[in-house]
Order: sequence, then C-alpha cells, then structure tokens
Amino acid sequence: MKALAVAGLAAAWPGMALAGAWPLDRGDTQVIIKAERMRASEGFDIDSTRRPLLSEREDESLSVFVEHGLTDRWTLQVRSEYQRGQDAFVDYEGDGPVEIGLRYQLLRAAGTSVSLYGGYVRAGEGRNAGYAAPGAGDHDWEVRVLAGHGGRYAWLGGRDAFAEVQLAHRFRDGLPDEDRLDLMFGLHVDADWMVLNQIYAGRTTEGPTVNWSHVESSVVRRWGDWSFQAGWRQAISGRGEVTAQQGPVLAIWRRF
Repeated sequence: MKALAVAGLAAAWPGMALAGAWPLDRGDTQVIIKAERMRASEGFDIDSTRRPLLSEREDESLSVFVEHGLTDRWTLQVRSEYQRGQDAFVDYEGDGPVEIGLRYQLLRAAGTSVSLYGGYVRAGEGRNAGYAAPGAGDHDWEVRVLAGHGGRYAWLGGRDAFAEVQLAHRFRDGLPDEDRLDLMFGLHVDADWMVLNQIYAGRTTEGPTVNWSHVESSVVRRWGDWSFQAGWRQAISGRGEVTAQQGPVLAIWRRF
C-alpha cells in the first residue's frame, strides 16, 4: 500500500496517478483523452533568438493515455494519438507515435515515491518530434526515472499538494537521441478543484544542437470518477529551428 500520508489523496484524485512516480493500485485503470491545438508564428533559431516563420504552423492532436495497475508496484501504460497540421512546407494528417511501457515503484516512504519506467515507441505518420518533419523517425526506446513527494501542508493552508521530477533518455532510430526533463506541481484547492503546473524540457544529444522548454498551466475539476482539465501550453525557450508554439489543452480523465 502507499504511504498513509498520500494514500487518501491518491484514492480521491487521479492527479497522483498522472504524476507517474506513484503506481496505480492493483486492478485500477485510468484513461486520459486529451486534445491539443498548437499555433506558432515564430520560432527559435540556432542562437535561441525568436524569428518570424515563413507562415504560421499549426499542429493538432487527439491522444489517449491508459494506465493499469498490474500489482501494487507494477503499472502498465499505453499511449497513442492522431495528428494533423500544416506549416510552410507540408500538410499532414495521420497516426502519431504509439508507446507502451512498464513502471516499477522502487521506493515508497513517508509521502515519497520513486519509480523506474521502460518503454517502446513506434513512430507514426505525424510528427514524432516537434523539431522534425512529419513521418521522420522509426523506433524508440526510453528509460525514465520518476520521483515525487506529496502530502498536506500547513504553509499551503492545510491543502494537499504534490511535486514530481522525471528524468529520461530516449534512444531513437531515425532521429537524434534525446535527454528529457519533466516537472510537475499539483495543488488541491478543495475537494473538487486542482491546479496543475508543468514544465517539459529536452535536448538532442547528437548532431546539431536542438533544445526546447514548454510550460503548461491548467485547472482540473472532478465529478465523481470523472475529471475535466482545461489549460494552456506555451514555449518559453528553444534552439535549433524549434517553433514557439502555444495553445489550449483540454482533457477528460476517467478512473475505473
């Protein structure tokens, strides 16, 4: 079982499962369907300077993320998406990457959880990397370490909150290997509302230098086993022909 400090929080809210350091309980399943609509009229060049694009870039995606608790420590996760978009050079529409993997909880103590993830990704017809052309890439393998801490804090007015950091390396076939850093902070405003703030950052580890970082802020409203998320994602920095995208993010969560 999870540590008592976070067990009630995890059971009451799917946000702790979204923070992947915590496994789902045995037999539990969570499904997240997310729609994203990103636009960019500027991009970051090789000197990290914002410059206008030749024409606006548009990227839309509809993704499905499924987690299932195999045991109290092992969690299976699967993700797939459908994409469409356009830029100055191409219009595209088709399947995005499909990912399947397993997480194992290495440590659980006093509100802290540390897990290890290993996964396989099959490239799709859409964009398999934000800096690459549609269809570029083939097969990927990823190793990820996830660490989180959560509980109830007096300095937050007695509210529940959690924070998580994820470090990953993706071994890519047909695209440069990547290092990735994801950060998440979740604050439960009351029994039905949660605020999420996330940072997604990464860099290529071979070939021309490419790096990126995005922030995403959202609110989540719970109705029983259902939760609804609305937020905004925005690029804050980049290098190597990375677009300065921004746009809304909408999601529906269901816990079984």
